[in-house]
Amino acid sequence: RDLPLTVTSRDLISNNILVAPAHFLNEEEQDEAHDEGISIVKLGPGQNLKLKAIARMGISKEHAKWCPVAVATYRFWPIITINDEACQMLTMEQKQELVEACPDRILELDEITGNLVAVENAYEMATYTEDLKVAQDAMKKRPEDDDFVKVEPSTDRFVFSVETTGAMDAEEVLFSALRVLKDRMNYLAAEVEKLKD
Repeated sequence: RDLPLTVTSRDLISNNILVAPAHFLNEEEQDEAHDEGISIVKLGPGQNLKLKAIARMGISKEHAKWCPVAVATYRFWPIITINDEACQMLTMEQKQELVEACPDRILELDEITGNLVAVENAYEMATYTEDLKVAQDAMKKRPEDDDFVKVEPSTDRFVFSVETTGAMDAEEVLFSALRVLKDRMNYLAAEVEKLKD
């Protein structure tokens, strides 16, 4: 073979047919990949490698190296309500000011009607709307007047994002976590029943 030779996870041979190195998350990723697995070491002329690798399964509660999640976040699902009646009192410049006040750009002006509308993916983008609140408070004639645009958190929905390290698929991580949570809730319910007796 050509030198230098890169030894990858594909070169590892297991003595157990049920155990194999995890090269890629799925077949699609494997087909699109340009490499031959996870690189372990490069060998030059006259070099060889003898290696004994032990695979041990664990959980991140024991050690961070077993944590398949790099980042997991959640945030509120926004309920965006535009008060069309109150917005009719605003000039086009004021409406444009409201559009520009929100750093997430969740609003836009309808080109035909000139009304304020939520952008198509506003629910995915809305994270910080305090600037919008400050801008519209400055435009109100009286502080007690209704807001032109109200962005409130939903009480029954949220946006949940999981970014994995590649050891597991994000969907697999989520369902595994839900199974663990379900088992713990069942255990807790059983313990509570024991206390009642």
